[in-house]
Amino acid sequence: MKLLISACLLGTRCRYDGASKAHPLVEELAKRHTLVPVCPEQLGGLATPRPPAERRDGRVVTRDGADVTEQYRRGGEEAWRLCRLLGCQAAVLKERSPSCGQGQVYDGTFTGTLTAGDGVTAALLEEHGIPVYGESRIGELLKK
Repeated sequence: MKLLISACLLGTRCRYDGASKAHPLVEELAKRHTLVPVCPEQLGGLATPRPPAERRDGRVVTRDGADVTEQYRRGGEEAWRLCRLLGCQAAVLKERSPSCGQGQVYDGTFTGTLTAGDGVTAALLEEHGIPVYGESRIGELLKK
């Protein structure tokens, strides 16, 4: 299966803090599936590193209050375009991210508090029928 995957999970230093979140099961995932790395934040025009951002009232804002919703929306659209163009059947995205989170995201208070919701890219992919898996669910894909 061809999978869109958050580039940070592959070890790419594209997170807001310039770090990665390499996942130990990704190598095994790559042996069984074709992985297409994306960083929606970079695709949307944001720099690395960049100020941390969280979802708040349907928007994406940085800790200092700047509205970066448009960049996140643009990045989500580019990720969806690549997904469609390259024939990805599902996505593995970074949990809790304002772009990639699925099911839970940080609540916009920058206190580490989680709330129900999806990141901009995860929501867009799901709207188009692409199943989204957080990294904690990689084991499910290893069984397919």
